[in-house]
Amino acid sequence: MITCFIRYEIDPFKKDAFGEYARNWGEAIPRNGADLIGYFAPHEGSATTAYGVYNIESLAAYEAYRVRLAADPLGRENYEFARRERFILKEDRIFLKNVSLPHAAKVLP
Repeated sequence: MITCFIRYEIDPFKKDAFGEYARNWGEAIPRNGADLIGYFAPHEGSATTAYGVYNIESLAAYEAYRVRLAADPLGRENYEFARRERFILKEDRIFLKNVSLPHAAKVLP
């Protein structure tokens, strides 16, 4: 399993548009084969940094997932929405593997 971290630089005056974009991916990403952890928008600190995070089995699975996502009607609409509204200024992807597993159980105070 690998985790894709997408770092976005967004227009701080279009955070609502990014929120709509994120909610759309909340539907399209899981139905096309990736385990969406979530999209995260600025809350405190930077007003321009946002993230999307999901798990996928392998880079080969990622390539097949990207093809399905591009063919998905909501996926196509969401790509077009981002292009048209220009709220994403920059986008970078990195694939990481969780090397700290297994974790201990969470202890509540």
